[in-house]
Amino acid sequence: MGLEVEITHSLHGDLKGIHGRVVDETKNTITIEDGEGYEKIIPKGSATFEFTLPNGVTIELKGEIIVSRPEDRIKKRFRKYW
Repeated sequence: MGLEVEITHSLHGDLKGIHGRVVDETKNTITIEDGEGYEKIIPKGSATFEFTLPNGVTIELKGEIIVSRPEDRIKKRFRKYW
């Protein structure tokens, strides 16, 4: 939460290009607040996200990789996808 994010690809054409700051996350969705104060709920499984880390590095992740509860994801082991 709190990272800048942009949707680079989505099965739903309207979601592509949405960018903002992550304000909430559930098992299947990410809530993004855009610069105008609106919140958009994005399904993880159908989108590819590009996160910008605080040190300026950008990471692109397929949403299907991160479909799980945030607290359970700590226990998982991931293959390197980047």
